[in-house]
Formats: sequence, structure tokens, C-alpha cells
Amino acid sequence: MQTSTELRNLLNRIDHKSYPAYKDTKGFYQFPGYVLSIDHVQGDPFASPSKVSVHMKGGIAGFPKELYCGKCQKTALQDYLTRQFHRAVEQYAFKAKGSGKSGLISVSRCGQEVLERTACQMDAKSGDIVLRMEIGFPANGRTINARELEKILFDFLPDCVEQSLYYKTCNKKKVRSVIDLAEDQEYIRKQLEVQGLTAFVANGSILPRESGISARPMKGAVAFQSPKEMEVTMELPHKGTLAGMGIRKGITLIVGGGYHGKSTLLKALELGVYDHIAGDGREYVITDASAVKIRAEDGRSIKKTDISMFINDLPNGKETRGFYTEDASGSTSQAANVIEGMEAGAKALLIDEDTSATNFMIRDELMQRVIHRDMEPITPFIDRIRELYENYGISTVIVAGSSGAYFHIADTIVQMDKYVPKEITAFAKKEAESFPALSGLEEPAKKPVFARCPGQNKAYRGNDRIKMKTMGREAVQINRENIDLRYVEQLTDSEQVTALGYCVRYAEKHFFGGRTTIQGVVKKLEEKIMQDGLAGLCESQSNVAGLAMPREQEIFACLNRYRGLAL
Repeated sequence: MQTSTELRNLLNRIDHKSYPAYKDTKGFYQFPGYVLSIDHVQGDPFASPSKVSVHMKGGIAGFPKELYCGKCQKTALQDYLTRQFHRAVEQYAFKAKGSGKSGLISVSRCGQEVLERTACQMDAKSGDIVLRMEIGFPANGRTINARELEKILFDFLPDCVEQSLYYKTCNKKKVRSVIDLAEDQEYIRKQLEVQGLTAFVANGSILPRESGISARPMKGAVAFQSPKEMEVTMELPHKGTLAGMGIRKGITLIVGGGYHGKSTLLKALELGVYDHIAGDGREYVITDASAVKIRAEDGRSIKKTDISMFINDLPNGKETRGFYTEDASGSTSQAANVIEGMEAGAKALLIDEDTSATNFMIRDELMQRVIHRDMEPITPFIDRIRELYENYGISTVIVAGSSGAYFHIADTIVQMDKYVPKEITAFAKKEAESFPALSGLEEPAKKPVFARCPGQNKAYRGNDRIKMKTMGREAVQINRENIDLRYVEQLTDSEQVTALGYCVRYAEKHFFGGRTTIQGVVKKLEEKIMQDGLAGLCESQSNVAGLAMPREQEIFACLNRYRGLAL
């Protein structure tokens, strides 16, 4: 390891040289209080910025052990430090001048959700901190401007570290409140199972968002208030008594007129699988961590998925115990999404009528009379929803605005009236008595078979250079293969998509090609991540920055949408 003085001398030597001379700076340098690591140097000022990390010993950072003693505490603290560092570097971004990306200083930008990220990692035993960032090494044209880089590394960066990574300079009351919130959220998650709930929405929550492109809470929005019939109370470790709406396991129907808040409530439940920061309005909206949003997804690929629970006896004789298509219809895609959710261990399905295939969800009485059941290969979801709960323990929350057929089978019915929920189960079922229930199936479906074993893609055998590119939250590209993730709606951050790309790439190299099922592959990926972190999926430390933890359900979803999957 070299000293900061040696780095300063090196910068003086290479000043005004051709840009590739910056490569000589790669290495570790001891600064007061921390080690600066220059992990990867960009090829020219217009290329992706250089990768830089700060390494600080736990004894120097000084954070008390109780602030990172458990997984939820550590994740919350790492998230807080990342946000603090981001605020600090914002004031210095592009203060150093030059061409291209010269002067850029950036760290992962956190959203409303609290995610485990490679941007900031803390060792659970020692409290050592690693914070990773990108810096645009300054240049004039393609000539090194070492004086400007010296400003960044010796003036700007130490100030950012001082502001954000030392416990002595942090707002201790704020840090404690962040950890308290994380512990309260973890407590509610555990209480869901204890109290037989699928989800909990606290009174006073703000569910509407600022706009379609902003995840911040809407100002002046109606605060959530649980119907008395559904209200449950919890005693949280720090906040104390908290009341809210408990959505019990089983079948829950959310109804109401347009623009009254049905989909807003469902969206909050979708993202309730994650913790949220204080002030988000959804801090105490907590959903079963395995819950999966289900929708129709026309055009997606399906790889030998057993959809026979819903689709059988196709006119063309196509096999549905191992259904394969490169261009799924609305009904086949939604059927596959349900089965794949089961394969991924989902204990709750979240469905919005607006994004569902009508013929998958229901067939009304008149249609059943005109088109006899023997002529229809689709078994609608309404005929299987009770079976999913009673035989597999999978609850369902459905938003419906036009079809009342689910009134007959729902355990709980909630009406949203101008963003105010009302429990109307008895009333709705009384009204439903005037309408005959649709005839259901007499026999349950055979249990789906989850035995798909992916082979290794021939294009990747012996290939150590598998290129990857993330396209926001919508897709990840593996070599020339696009994995379309637009409709995997519980992905909330592009860094999760990047991590999914690394999961696929790592699985291609290490787990595909044997007798391991997709369930086994995901389990091995999770074991690898648990042992080495997300960084363990990367080939070099230069690629570690910019990853966020996806759920296992999203790993399944990504593998199932990978057209290159060899089955």
C-alpha cells in the first residue's frame, strides 16, 4: 500500500500527459482515517467513469455494534450512509472542470425503498465500511488534468468522508431513528405470520404518489384509515401502539369506482415487500415478503412451464404440462406467471383486473352456456383461486372494478371510496345472492411439476467474456439477448436489474448444464450471495459498484424471461 503523498507525487508526474497515463494510479493509498482504492481507471474522459472506493476500519468509523448487529439494522445503516454520502458529493459534482465526464462524482442514488446495495457495505463483525463510487478523472481534451483530480481526491472526497462516514459527525438521533424504524418494520413482518395476515396498512399512511414519475408522497393526500371491522393493533418495539388494516390470509377483493384508490392501495401492497424510509408515507405498509404481482404479459417467452392447472386440451394438441412459446398470449402468460410464482415460493398473489387477461380471470354465465366448458381449454382463475389457498396456502388480493363474480368466493371485500376503505363483505355477499354463482370445477388440478433443469447455452461454453448491459428498470442485455423485465412490477431500482443480469451470467457459467432445477439454481445463487454478497457474482472488483439486492422471486422472474435459457 502506498501513501497519499505518493499519490500526490504521481499525479504531479503524469500531469499533462496522454490520458492512458492515469492507469498508473490504480492501487491502494493510505489517507488519514481511511484507505482510498482506485479500482478501475476509465480509458478516456468520455468513457464510463473510474471506479473508486473508500475503506474505513470499524474502530475509526466508530458506529456502535447495536446499530448493525442484525441484518435489518445493518441494511438500514448502510442505506443511511449511502444517502448521506450522496448528499455530500452532490455539492462537489463537476466542480472540477474538464472534458467529457471530468469532475463527475457519484454514488448510488437511493429511492424510497431501503435496499441492500454494494455502494456501501459494513462488516457485521468488525464494523469496517467499504463505500464505492464513480469519479470522472479530469482531462483537457484527452490530456490529463491532474490538478483537478488532486482537488477531488485531496479536498472534495475527504470532506465527504468526514461528513458522512464517521459516527462522531453523524446526527446520532437521526441514526438511531433509522435503526428503530427498521426494527419496527421487521417486527411487523414477523407479526403478519403470527396474526394470520397477508399485509398490514397502518392508519395515517399516505399511499398516493406525487405523480406517475415520482415515488414521493402526494401532498394533501387523504391519509389511510382502516375500517373498524379490519383494524388490528400491534405493539411495536419503538413506536409503541400502532393500529391499521390487517388483510387476512385467504381471498381479498378490493372494489370501487374509477379513481377512488383501488390500484393505489394495490401498488402500496406490491412495494410493501420492501421497507421504506421515514417520510415516505408507506413506512408501515408491510406485505408478506414473498408476495408476487401477477398480470398478463403478451409476447413473453415461456420455457416448458406446467400451466395445466389453467390450460388444457389445446386444439392444436400442444403440450401444457411443459408449455413452450416465444410469443405468449395474455391468458397463457398470466397462467405461466401464476405457476412461476408458485415455483418461486409466493404465499400471496396480487392481481389488478385492469392488467389481467379477461378470459383468464373469468367466464360469465352466458359465455358458459354458449361456449360449453368442453370447448374451452382455459380454466379461469376464479375456478382455482380457492384451491390455491386451501391446497397450497397461497392467498390472493384482487382489484376489481367491473366484474362482481368474485363476490361469491371472496373472504373479505373492501370498497375504496375516495381513498377511504370500507369493509362491505356482508353487504356484497347479500347482493350477490340475487345473481347465481358461476359453476366451478369438481376436481382439483394436479400439482404443478417444477422439474425444469436448464442446460448451458452453447454460445457461452468456454466463453469468459459475456457482455452485459442494463437498460434502466426495463431490461438487461446478456450479449445480444434482451431479458425484458418491464412487467416485473416489483422491481424498484435499476441496480436490482443489474444484479439480476449478474445472476444470469453467473448461473450460465457455474450452475447450468447439469441436473439442477431452476429452483435449485436460485437456491445456489442465494447461497453464493449470502456467503460472498452481491460482489461475489462479479468477476472483478471494478464491476462491484451499482448493484442492489433483488428478491428471490425476481431472480425466478428474470430466469423465466431469459430467452436464452436452454431447456
